[in-house]
Amino acid sequence: MKILITGQHGQVSRELQLRLQGLGELIVLGRDQLDLADADQIRQQVRAHRPGLIINAAAHTAVDLAESEPDAAFAINAIAPRILAEEAKALGIPLIHYSTDYVFDGSKPAPYTETDTPNPLGVYGQSKLAGEQAITAVGGKHLILRTSWVYSNHGKNFLLTMQRLLQEKPQMRIVADQIGAPTWAGSIANSTRTLIERWQAGEQGEWGIYHLTAGGETSWFGFAQAIGEHLREQGKACAELEPIPSSAYPTPAQRPLNSRLDCSRLLQQWHVSQPHWQDALRECLA
Repeated sequence: MKILITGQHGQVSRELQLRLQGLGELIVLGRDQLDLADADQIRQQVRAHRPGLIINAAAHTAVDLAESEPDAAFAINAIAPRILAEEAKALGIPLIHYSTDYVFDGSKPAPYTETDTPNPLGVYGQSKLAGEQAITAVGGKHLILRTSWVYSNHGKNFLLTMQRLLQEKPQMRIVADQIGAPTWAGSIANSTRTLIERWQAGEQGEWGIYHLTAGGETSWFGFAQAIGEHLREQGKACAELEPIPSSAYPTPAQRPLNSRLDCSRLLQQWHVSQPHWQDALRECLA
């Protein structure tokens, strides 16, 4: 089976390339081969390769930048997924697509379920929600996997930024009132492989939207503390951490205070579970 993966150097794409080995021929299309802002090019590439599965691991993920370039965010996060869904449906194959906790406004006091009404706070969340809605409207076989706070050992992410800054600065102020589950890209890729294997074995659950994050919950402050503990275990210098509210660290895009996602539907339907965020972090750091 040919598996077409969009995105080449992103966190999830890089882990998929490692962890989907042996499932089929991986066709990885980075920006050089596939401009997701070019609708015609998307159709041409899919029709040229005729894959048995499409995984859309590419996205416009610069949350603050999206506020000043909404057209680019919507082209990549909303229009491109619709075209991929149309092409997948025409081939009679599934599409796996990744979405985000940012489709919610974070005002709910409990973890969000798939049936909760989205209400994104910014352009990034709006564009990702539009992508979800477009895929759903096309109506082919699809899995939309909403995740949160993605990190890995490559790219731009909180883990790598903290590892550097905690060793450079004597003190750091970290937001402590946004709650979620830091989710390792390796865990996302492992779960994606399991979902593909379930589908290939005819053991799949329902197609549709699912939440896929690490187990447990913490704040950005708690995540930073865990990263700092690992640095200290290695005998490295580490900044003193001070918890602050989001209001003390304004950003162009507003973030949801509650990013917790209830992942029980994925477990019930597809028998896929996630490790606790602290266990996944240790595995990533190892």
